[in-house]
Amino acid sequence: MTLDDVAGRSAYDADHEAFRQTVRQFLRKEGVPHVAAWEADRLVPPAFWQAAGAVGLLCPTVPEAYGGLGLDFGYNAIVNEELTYNGVPAGFTLQSDIVAGYLEHYGSEEQKRHWLPRMVSGETISAIAMTEPGTGSDLQSIRTTARRDGNHYVLNGSKTYITNGQNADLVLVVAKTDPAAQPAWRGMSIILVEADREGFRRGRKLDKIGQEAADTSELFFDDVRVPITNCLGEEGKGFGYLMSQLPQERLSIAIGAQASAQKAFDETVAFTKDRKAFAGVVFDFQNTRFVLAGLKTKLQVGWAHLDWAIRRHLAGALTNEEGAAAKLWHTEVQWEVLDACLQLHGGAGYMNEYPIARAWRSARVTRIYGGTNEIMKEVIGRRL
Repeated sequence: MTLDDVAGRSAYDADHEAFRQTVRQFLRKEGVPHVAAWEADRLVPPAFWQAAGAVGLLCPTVPEAYGGLGLDFGYNAIVNEELTYNGVPAGFTLQSDIVAGYLEHYGSEEQKRHWLPRMVSGETISAIAMTEPGTGSDLQSIRTTARRDGNHYVLNGSKTYITNGQNADLVLVVAKTDPAAQPAWRGMSIILVEADREGFRRGRKLDKIGQEAADTSELFFDDVRVPITNCLGEEGKGFGYLMSQLPQERLSIAIGAQASAQKAFDETVAFTKDRKAFAGVVFDFQNTRFVLAGLKTKLQVGWAHLDWAIRRHLAGALTNEEGAAAKLWHTEVQWEVLDACLQLHGGAGYMNEYPIARAWRSARVTRIYGGTNEIMKEVIGRRL
């Protein structure tokens, strides 16, 4: 089973699909055989990032002048689809779809020349630190500060739920450079913090109900000194920078959700055709066929919408609301498909027996924590 079996895709051209074969071949050789060990270790090793960088999987959109391939976001999307469909839990999409974009759009020439080639090669693993204990998605309520002291900032605060937190060599930290600013978003900046800075430390690698190999972490900043030149873009403009990148970030999540749902469906079709029950197989039951037909219909609609959103983003036209709607719809479909497929595997009693159960738990996280409720606000909040 591969994503080649999805009919009627319209977002990609022949060059994109040739790249897909390279990505798939690499992941199946260098990633898939090691997933069980990575999940046991609860960490994807940095060596895998470097191997991926060597074949061009990291940050495809980075211009050639900074060591990248200078390609369009469609190539990022293909890496995302194949990572998810093949069950390889590396946090490439954060680096390629989010952090690289901030550096490309707002970084100084010195910052871009130093960091982007290293991110492309996998020598540098990056993270972005926004969420704090008690603040959730309310960025204006963050308490981490970056106080000026001569030609340095001094950072104090803590972050949590940070993807790539244990591996990160570079962290983009959202902090308040003017805590007294009103409204609060006017005082927010993004500060680049290297992991070897004195006062920076990593906390727990957090326990989760899914995504066991993802090194989601706590991070702490205790009088961390960085030069003023580590500010990304202009001081006080951080919140605006974060908002400007939302369409791509939301689309990236929608892509992973759709690929996850398709994988669950494909695995379930194969399982029900093999699972014997009552002198037949589960696939032959009328209820099974009804359920699978409904899921297949949802997936067909999902791929059509996703391709529309990718093409629209490639044209520079995808809005914040459209990106949020894509994240909302595709994560809801992901949850619906995975939940139904788990039932066809035998339900919760088989929670630890099949790979689909791990995907189910991950989808449950997306839906409950920072998922549907917050994205609904983004879709309709500014329209009411």
